[in-house]
Amino acid sequence: MESIYLEYENEMDLYESYMPFFTKGGLFFRTDELYDMGVELTLYVMLPDSLEYTSVRTQVSWVTPYGTQNGNDMGVGVSFVEDIENVNQQIERVIARLLGSHTPTLSM
Repeated sequence: MESIYLEYENEMDLYESYMPFFTKGGLFFRTDELYDMGVELTLYVMLPDSLEYTSVRTQVSWVTPYGTQNGNDMGVGVSFVEDIENVNQQIERVIARLLGSHTPTLSM
C-alpha cells in the first residue's frame, strides 16, 4: 500500500482539502499522479500546529483529472476507511469554525 505525506500549514488549507461528505471523512490532495478509483493508500497527515504525523488508511473515491471544465486542480479525494488515530475528529476540531462557511473547497 502506497504512503502519502500531507502537511497543512494552516486551518484554511485544511478546510479547502477536507471532504466531509464521506461517511468517515476524507481529504482531497493535488497530485499529477494517476490513481484508479478504489486504490488504498495510507495517508500521513501533519495538521496545523501539530508536531507529528497521524495516519489513516484511505481509499481513492474521487478523481479530478487534468483539464476539467470548471478549472479545478488535478488531484484525488480519498475517503477514510480505517481511522484508528481519529484523524477525522482532529481535522474537524481544527476547522470547526469554518465548517459552515460558503468558501469553496478544492472538491466543491
